[in-house]
Amino acid sequence: MLTKIILIYYFAVNIVLFLAMAADKSKAKKGKWRIPESTLFIMSFLGGAAGGFAAMYLFHHKNRKWSFKIIFALSLILHFVLVLFIINTFIADSIMPFLPESQNDFIFSVIQ
Repeated sequence: MLTKIILIYYFAVNIVLFLAMAADKSKAKKGKWRIPESTLFIMSFLGGAAGGFAAMYLFHHKNRKWSFKIIFALSLILHFVLVLFIINTFIADSIMPFLPESQNDFIFSVIQ
């Protein structure tokens, strides 16, 4: 159950940031009101960095700004570590009996 919630959350937040970056690019081309950079950064730190990176390179939007590259990378790393922590704390015990012994060792070496 927790795994589904986590997957749905990350899927949703990445889609939201992807669409926000697409909308911001469209508004930039038309000279209209833009989405504040701080809003895009917040969405990234909420877990949407992968969607932000995808939009950045697909739409060629904000891809020259080092601040976006650094903040998206930091938030991606942060959420990777967070997910590993959640797996180790809440999920690992429930999936370990189903994995072969060699995979158990690999997962624990990544988590620790």
